[in-house]
Amino acid sequence: MKQVNWGIIGLGNIAIHIAKALNFTANSRLVGIASKNQTKIEKFKTEFNLDNNYCFNNYKDLINCKEVDAIYIALPNSLHSELIKSCIDRKKKILVEKPVTVNLLELKNIKKEYNINDVFFAEGFMYRHHPQILKVIELLNKNIIGNLISMKSNFGRDILHKKNFFGFKTIKKYKKENRLFNKALGGGAILDLGCYPVSLSLLVASLKPNIDLKNIELFNIKKNFGNTEVDVDSYLEINFDNKFKSYVAASFIKNLGKESEIIGDNGKLIIKDSWHGKPSIIKIVNKDEKELEVKSEHNVYYYQMKNISKNILENKKKPDYPAMNFEDSLQNMNIVDKWLNDKK
Repeated sequence: MKQVNWGIIGLGNIAIHIAKALNFTANSRLVGIASKNQTKIEKFKTEFNLDNNYCFNNYKDLINCKEVDAIYIALPNSLHSELIKSCIDRKKKILVEKPVTVNLLELKNIKKEYNINDVFFAEGFMYRHHPQILKVIELLNKNIIGNLISMKSNFGRDILHKKNFFGFKTIKKYKKENRLFNKALGGGAILDLGCYPVSLSLLVASLKPNIDLKNIELFNIKKNFGNTEVDVDSYLEINFDNKFKSYVAASFIKNLGKESEIIGDNGKLIIKDSWHGKPSIIKIVNKDEKELEVKSEHNVYYYQMKNISKNILENKKKPDYPAMNFEDSLQNMNIVDKWLNDKK
C-alpha cells in the first residue's frame, strides 16, 4: 500500500500521540522529526526507530526534506504561523495542531499564500475524525431531537489539582515556563481548550437549514485571569444568525468535564466525552430515552491520521467533512479571537 511519509515538528506530548497513531495506520508512516531539544530527538529516534538522517534540530531542514510528504506542526501556539508559511512555500501538506494561530490576523495573513500555492491544509481537531462525531451528525440529520435550538459544550479541568493533564504530570502553580500559562507562547484556557467547544458549536450550527454562519454575535463573555496574564476560566454565549445559540466554557481551574449537550424542540442529545470519546457514549433524551455506545477500535489520533493520510493520497486539497479545512479554521478563529480579545 502506498503511504504518506510524515514529519513532525515539535516533540512534546501531542507529538507522541501522533507518532504512536502513525505506527498503527497502514496508509502512513513517520519518517522524520525536528526539535530544538536534542534529548527529545534521541529519545524519539530510539522509540520510533527513525533514521538519523531525517532527525533535525532545525525545523526548516525537515520541511525541505524530499523524503517527507506532509508535516504535522506540534509546536506551541505562537510558533504555528511562521511554520505554516514555510510549509506552504515548500508545498508540503500541512496538519497543524489546534489552535491554528494565536489570533485571526495571523491566519488572514496566511490566507493569500495558501490560496496561491493551493496546498493541502487541515487543523488538528482530532475529535472530528472519531466515529462518535459521525454518529452525532447522523442522528441530528435524522432530526432525532427535532429542530435544533441550542447547545452547551465544556472543556475544563482543575489542572492545579489533577494529574496527567495534556501530559503534564503535576502542575502545582501557574508558571510562565509552562506553555499553558505563557502569554507569549499563546497560552490560556480559551486558546488551548475553548477552541474545541467553539468548533463543535460551528459544526452543529451548520446542520441547521438556512443558517448564515458568518452572522454571529457574542454575549455574556466572562474571563478570569491568573497571575501570568492568561485567562484560566472563561465563558461565552454564541448567537448564530438568531437561529441557534451555544454556551461554551473553558477552564484550567474548574472540573467542567468534556460533556456537550445539544437541545432540540423534541429532546436532547448528550455526548459524554466530546473530545476523546472515552467513553464513546451518546445519550438520547426524548420519548424513547436511550444510550448508544459507538464502537471504535482505536483512539481519536489514529482516526485523524488515517483519514488525513487517505485524503492526501487521493490528492485532495481539503480534508473530508467534518474535518477542519482552512475556511473552517477561519470561522473558528474569528470567534475565538473575539472571545479572547473582548475588552468589556
